[in-house]
Amino acid sequence: MFVRSSSFTFLVACSLLIGCSSELQELASSSDADQSNTAAPKVEQPASQTDAEYRAVIDSADLPKPAELTADDWPQFRGANRDAVVQGSTRLARTWPAEGPPVLWEATVGQGYSAPSIVGDRVFLNDYDEDAKEWLVRCLSLESGDELWTYKVAKRIRPNHSITRSAPATDGGFVFSIDPKCELHCLDARNGNLIWKKNLPQLYDSPIPPWYNGQCPLIDDDKLVLATGGKAVLVALDKATGEPIWETPNSDEYLLSHSSVMPLEVDGHRQYAYLTLKGALGVDAESGELLWSFPWKFNTAVAPAPLPLGEGRLLLTSGYNAQTVICQVKLEDGKWTASESVAFQSPPRGWNSEVHTPIVHGGHIYGVGKTKRGMWTCLDLDGNELWTSGRAATFGMGGYVLADGMFFALDGKSGTLRLIDAEADEYRQLAEAKLLSGPDVWTPPVISGGKLLVRDLGKLLCLDVADPNAPLAASSNSSGQ
Repeated sequence: MFVRSSSFTFLVACSLLIGCSSELQELASSSDADQSNTAAPKVEQPASQTDAEYRAVIDSADLPKPAELTADDWPQFRGANRDAVVQGSTRLARTWPAEGPPVLWEATVGQGYSAPSIVGDRVFLNDYDEDAKEWLVRCLSLESGDELWTYKVAKRIRPNHSITRSAPATDGGFVFSIDPKCELHCLDARNGNLIWKKNLPQLYDSPIPPWYNGQCPLIDDDKLVLATGGKAVLVALDKATGEPIWETPNSDEYLLSHSSVMPLEVDGHRQYAYLTLKGALGVDAESGELLWSFPWKFNTAVAPAPLPLGEGRLLLTSGYNAQTVICQVKLEDGKWTASESVAFQSPPRGWNSEVHTPIVHGGHIYGVGKTKRGMWTCLDLDGNELWTSGRAATFGMGGYVLADGMFFALDGKSGTLRLIDAEADEYRQLAEAKLLSGPDVWTPPVISGGKLLVRDLGKLLCLDVADPNAPLAASSNSSGQ
């Protein structure tokens, strides 16, 4: 059975990064007294609301309107299609000078791994001010790096292998952010004003994961989709109000993991896949009904999202010596099933990914292998290793993205950025430059309109990676010469 309610329209889901530390007791508590951003609307809170949730009184005509997204926008974790592939048409440089691509601007950030999201000329980033003990959502100009607004919430968060792990999601009108202690904030992209928020542990009785929240919210059409654990394993919320559209009961008591929800289509049915320590599950996108589950044992923590390989096949991987598997989801005689298709060798011989969701490109799977000392690895769609970077380069647990036929991949230990030919049948490096400082340079790079955003534990860089020799787009006043 599933629970469904009606309301406005809305959506969210996602996943990102984790670390490892021993200080877990404080993370299980989220009893801090939070204060809303001082720039938020000055409205009275309805008496029916509790500490677990808040909604500002705003006329529907004054609510933000979603933007018409372009191919250059990167509105959420792993981009609009959740595949970590840049769709923009800007040609990118295939080599750099020794010092690297030109730096357009630099911004100071708090320690963490939160990746930015971009719509138009606005960059949205989760952050934390340790001195003020404030959770932040920041909006910067993509052109200049200037801060346009900052949303602040008083929240005591002790560093535990850094602090931020989750990327915000935005449709250009609303911005959705899950903070480290699993409170969900809905903001106005124009000014950072708080529209509504929900404390997920209080509402759904879900413990905060070790090393804080790593899930990135998912925007899918008119819904915000995310995992909650506790009383509901997944929920879809109305963007404008935060009211549930549907909630999937958690009868098997799945705990909230660091993974993010992945949308996919199987046999023409839109659904959402989610990965937990006990395996994967799939939920109907329209109703929230639990369609299938796939038992599989993972260890300690799960960060990568389920990776669609096509035709109902999903790659499920994680760290801590977990065994990677490909499961097959099918609809047969009106019933959904999920079964083992290919089981990789167990680590240390078998390939797995601890932090990042791999990328599918040209009929192959690409990513950084945990058990291969962080080598860049190419696998076929059945998990057979085709080649690695070998002694040429290792990447630790660095992030990566695919754009214009090239992988932009960070060395998670040193902060070196490497450019890899995505069309070669071997490891072919085109350029490299040390731009950031280790350790733990784990954040996935983000590219928009020829601008590359990368970060370490203290700074965010915006780099010009556009090809300076690419022909300019035709304009109405072109001379034609």
